[in-house]
Amino acid sequence: MSTLTDNVRQRLSEAARRVRSFAFQPELDMVGRVENIGDDVALVSGLPQAQLNELLLFERKDALQPVTGIVLALDPDLIGCAMLGRTEGIEAGNTVRGTGAIASAPVGEGLLGRVINPLGIPLDGGPVPEASGFEPMERPAPGIVQRELVSQALETGLVVIDAMLALGRGQRELIIGDRETGKTALAVDTIVNQRNSEVICVYCAVGQKTSSITQVIEAVRQFGAPERCIFVVAAADDPAGLQWLSPYAACTMAEYFSERGGDALLVIDDLTSHAVIYRQLSLLLRNPPGREAYPGDIFYIHSRLLERAARLSHERGGGSLTALPIAATEEGNISAYIPTNLISITDGQIV
Repeated sequence: MSTLTDNVRQRLSEAARRVRSFAFQPELDMVGRVENIGDDVALVSGLPQAQLNELLLFERKDALQPVTGIVLALDPDLIGCAMLGRTEGIEAGNTVRGTGAIASAPVGEGLLGRVINPLGIPLDGGPVPEASGFEPMERPAPGIVQRELVSQALETGLVVIDAMLALGRGQRELIIGDRETGKTALAVDTIVNQRNSEVICVYCAVGQKTSSITQVIEAVRQFGAPERCIFVVAAADDPAGLQWLSPYAACTMAEYFSERGGDALLVIDDLTSHAVIYRQLSLLLRNPPGREAYPGDIFYIHSRLLERAARLSHERGGGSLTALPIAATEEGNISAYIPTNLISITDGQIV
């Protein structure tokens, strides 16, 4: 009996000690409210601490899994968000929670050979890739002193291009032309030709048809080295927010290898669709339109992306990131708004 009493006293003493040592402090929970939602965008109030590119969690009815959104516009009273998932079950009045986390992409060798979306979710039926870590999708481009002269060629496998327009590792070469003229085929041939090299290839599909994306993946698997490729896919039927994020996520995945002394090739198919998606989001978020209804920062969203392609200095690892963005024209008009923007950003063009 005495032993039982001693055990009770010991437990009560331990409980009293824990109560005395417990710090009764307020917990900060960033909670907002959906004011309006539709067409893959949402307006949110009550989150004054939110920052650009922050991920928000939108709660749905019936305790379903929350949907992620990304902050794209900040106003004094409202926050404009692009949805990264289906919006069924979300309506005005629902709760929105801030995460404090900036949009990041998984990186690492565990992604090689996989088909994933910009957030790293597998689309090939396999398990979740084992990432080495997560890096912000939006990252500053290397400065001048962090770059090295381009001195090594990247063979495309096409004699005309390799003999006359030698593409250097670390350059940005725009593939431009009308639709159905072989732009994607040229980029895929370049990826396939790296099968006997050490180059890591990242193919990014932006707003393309699922059938077209499947053809690209099957071609690389049949003729190339898919074990050294990453396929980042945001198809035409995916939310606009995912399509907008995909080139930045793909660039971050490719930078992981270049910053460790390797050579990476990034193909973006295509930036014309990316510009249209950004125009759609900007108009829905009530940003002031400019020429051809594109927002005023349409040049900047592509320049800050493509400037990340570079040959790095030895202090930065000595690797390289080569970019092959694709742009579509209408009736051969390369002087249109988006094509001229991309021409001015890149080092050269293949028309």
